[in-house]
Amino acid sequence: MDTFNFMADDDGQRIDVWLAKHMEDHSRSHIQKLIQTGQVMVNGIIVKSNYKVRKGDNINISVPEAQILNVEPENIEIDILYEDDDIIVVNKPKNMVVHPAAGNFSGTLVNALLSHCKDSLSDINGIIRPGIVHRIDKDTTGVLVVAKNNRAHEVLSQKLKNHDIVRVYEAIADGVIKEDEATIDAPIGRHPTDRKKMAVNVKNSREATTHFKVLERFPKHTYIECRLETGRTHQIRVHMAYIGHPLLGDKVYGKKKQPFDLEGQVLHAKVLGFEHPISGKYMEFTAELPEYFKDILRDFRGR
Repeated sequence: MDTFNFMADDDGQRIDVWLAKHMEDHSRSHIQKLIQTGQVMVNGIIVKSNYKVRKGDNINISVPEAQILNVEPENIEIDILYEDDDIIVVNKPKNMVVHPAAGNFSGTLVNALLSHCKDSLSDINGIIRPGIVHRIDKDTTGVLVVAKNNRAHEVLSQKLKNHDIVRVYEAIADGVIKEDEATIDAPIGRHPTDRKKMAVNVKNSREATTHFKVLERFPKHTYIECRLETGRTHQIRVHMAYIGHPLLGDKVYGKKKQPFDLEGQVLHAKVLGFEHPISGKYMEFTAELPEYFKDILRDFRGR
């Protein structure tokens, strides 16, 4: 049982809204459940979600320990680009979640890796995310490196933190981008009202930099390459929406109605380059564009 204590520094907001802003690792729905089950007290009294916070309130939250999930190996075919005793590099398909989470306890990349690698995965991130150093979204395809031991995991994590890993994506954006290339330098944090989304937001945000260049223009869309300097959640999707060119297929940050029957954003992690965590040799891996992406380009080109 984890216990959190806050002294309210403002007033007038509902307790669930106030806590969601001060507990970024917990969704508003989770906080509401804690309130409903009597886990939130203000000045020693259990309150409801509609309680309005007053400056100086002593807020106490008790968070029960998360239930440990039993993640099972599953014989799922994965596209392996490279593998040795320390790392495995895969080409993740569309519509595959990287690791188990609420609503996705099976069919994930981790389930497949547990079957393929057996016990040869790092355990730094616990049983839910063995080997997972970085993630890409469920509907994003492309290259991902996984650590098979803790030493490799620690080195790769540090390289990510130091921006020493080359990450190149290709995407299709809505609208015709005028600039041939540009840099988007805008901090990203949790959306102030929708906890499932990210947003360019100065408050409670972290630096985020995306470099992009135009590969090809079409009448209503632009084919682009993006290079990540940082790796914030949904970074490319948020940044492109921020400049008025959300990714094609992205119903979260773009148009709700899309011209194609797409499962999420048209975004592909094409190139991943890094120094091997043990040998130090530079390695670079490329994943070919998935067929659905190629089909859209052919359609735009009239071929």
